[in-house]
Amino acid sequence: DVRLWMPEHRLYTYPDLMVIKGDVIYHENRTDTVLNPLVIVEVLSKSTGSYDHGDKFKYYRSIPEFQEYILIDQYQYSVEQFVKTETGKWQVSFCESADSILTLSTIDFSINLTDLYEQVNFEQSEE
Repeated sequence: DVRLWMPEHRLYTYPDLMVIKGDVIYHENRTDTVLNPLVIVEVLSKSTGSYDHGDKFKYYRSIPEFQEYILIDQYQYSVEQFVKTETGKWQVSFCESADSILTLSTIDFSINLTDLYEQVNFEQSEE
């Protein structure tokens, strides 16, 4: 488990996935704590969805290297993609059908939502 330290907020989080471009910057030389993700991915749950959209995203935006935020709904085909523009504003786009393709802006990666959700049983995930 690798955690993310946000010094401006004096807060650790454990994102579901982080992508770091270039050298990893560790907090106090701890190899389990990073400072510089380019992309952060969170899988939403009923208990964390509001936090992931709100305060956690606000905390993540304090990271200078952070450029792209992906929120994956586990209950339906739905992915939100937030990309930081050159002017520092965040643009959002949505993928909301099985045939949608999520294409990251900051790294060379694309995935069809059918593949992303390959073994997800939506009926079971709602229970």
